[in-house]
Amino acid sequence: MEKSHAHHSLVDEILNGDKRSIATLIKIMVLLRDPENGCPWDKQQTFSSIAPFTIEEAYEVYDAISKRDLNALKDELGDVLFQVIFHSQLAKEQSAFTFADVTQAIIEKMIRRHPHVFGESAHITASEVDANWEKIKRHERATKNDTQLGYIASALPALSRALKLSKKAAQLGFDWQNIDDIFAKIDEEITELKTEITPIPNQDRLEDELGDVLFCLVNLARHLSVDPEQALRRANTKFSQRFEAMAQAFIDQGQKLDDQSLEQMEQKWQLIKQQSRKTT
Repeated sequence: MEKSHAHHSLVDEILNGDKRSIATLIKIMVLLRDPENGCPWDKQQTFSSIAPFTIEEAYEVYDAISKRDLNALKDELGDVLFQVIFHSQLAKEQSAFTFADVTQAIIEKMIRRHPHVFGESAHITASEVDANWEKIKRHERATKNDTQLGYIASALPALSRALKLSKKAAQLGFDWQNIDDIFAKIDEEITELKTEITPIPNQDRLEDELGDVLFCLVNLARHLSVDPEQALRRANTKFSQRFEAMAQAFIDQGQKLDDQSLEQMEQKWQLIKQQSRKTT
């Protein structure tokens, strides 16, 4: 089928347009979703089908920041922006909202949540800004009839959601008074977990009790002002680096990792661990 004049016109606008313009990016999205001449893959996507990609792109932004790779960060932010454009186009096709509506919503929200900037000039600390931000958010949620915890997205990584849930509960007065109480609760939950470890364990009960232990550890992290998600990411990186170093140490000796006994690997692991501590 021959492509229409309108299609060729839109292609020309994109190819000859300002490559730094949001308008050009929106036109690309419109072209990709064109029922007749668009991309077969893009045309069949829905909110649900591209949602995992939206999450993945956000993680890739995080990864670029962690690596301090600003060139990669530029590219990954572009991918995130394209996800926003994609969702907005899907919504426009359903006459729900447009990218302009998304822009308007965030502009109004930022103005509303920064009265100390857009209102009367006031000297305010970062902690006071945070408290005021939460107060405004509570008011916004009240107008939407949100529940106390229901607004916290269930699709968040489990550790991050646990932190948000416990932080919100603490703001409402439901919290341990001190660190010792949390350690006591952790010990209690570990004891309950141990009772479920039997010759024929109930997997549902094991998962439930282990979840309680993890949730308590998240609360401990909160009281220590540590982000549990970041702490685990750091532990993952450390483990990965040490394991690779251990494997490489055997290779350097002309040996294979899978030929080693657990005792030999543990010995080498401890050596790598000591060496890594000396360099940090």
